[in-house]
Amino acid sequence: MEGLKGFLDQRGATQGMPNMQNIEKEIFEDKDVKAFLEQHKEELTPEAIRKGMSALLEFRMERDARKNNKEVKAPGLEPCLEVHNGFILVNYKRTEEAIRQERERKRKRLIHSINMPKNIAEARFSDTALTPERQDVIGELLKFINSYKPNSTEYQKGLYLAGPFGVGKTYMMGALANELSENGVETTLVNVPTYSAEIKQAIATNTVEAKLVSIKNTPILVLDDIGAEMNSAWFRDEVLMVILQHRMLQELPTFFTSNFTIDQLEAHFAHSNKGDQELLKAKRLIERIRFLAKEYFVDGQNHRNPS
Repeated sequence: MEGLKGFLDQRGATQGMPNMQNIEKEIFEDKDVKAFLEQHKEELTPEAIRKGMSALLEFRMERDARKNNKEVKAPGLEPCLEVHNGFILVNYKRTEEAIRQERERKRKRLIHSINMPKNIAEARFSDTALTPERQDVIGELLKFINSYKPNSTEYQKGLYLAGPFGVGKTYMMGALANELSENGVETTLVNVPTYSAEIKQAIATNTVEAKLVSIKNTPILVLDDIGAEMNSAWFRDEVLMVILQHRMLQELPTFFTSNFTIDQLEAHFAHSNKGDQELLKAKRLIERIRFLAKEYFVDGQNHRNPS
């Protein structure tokens, strides 16, 4: 009755007050209504159709409101006509756009970004120039995406991308995360220098372990810009070693980007005043990186500051 009143009010304001006979004629001439009644003609009696007029009217009003971008009863849902036990009913189902938006929200929830650049959230391989310097790397990343199975007993190594500033190493890791999310795979991307500073602050609040747990256990981990953090024996031994040791034992795919090659990174981690002891600890850390990832060198134009 509310729907009928709204319909009459709407038409009365524009066309003069119509009678019920005209309303019914207009509804029955509606293309979608005609198709529905034809499809269910064996199930619906004239009496059922008469009693279903309010449902037909509601369907028509809600459908037209969506078409004309007017206020609707249930945003994100669209009306559809059904027959149930001989009665005409209006049901509501999610629109294609609502389904797409929900799918996108679920996909984005699979990507955890810790202090990463904003543009990484939308990174895609389709937007990445396939230069000779990147061709092998992108090929390896795509191969990983296509073959990765979360519960597989076959271990898959990640990649260690070394190279100068601005050549697209981080962007390619963002594209990796986005492509994996399409397959329902969770990825965590961590900017190591910023994470290093944050986890040192966590000592005061006794939350270091909490910050380590999710990173240790994430299905896919990207450690971005490793080696650019302030050199610290504590961070090397109590944070990086803990994370990488766990991921090595659990055979969890791990990716890295760095301005250092792996050999240069070893020298970086060994740099201190403690001599051979630090060399050994650096070597142990690097052994785990080599277990977890294959090294590739990425060169090319600096896209942050092109000359």
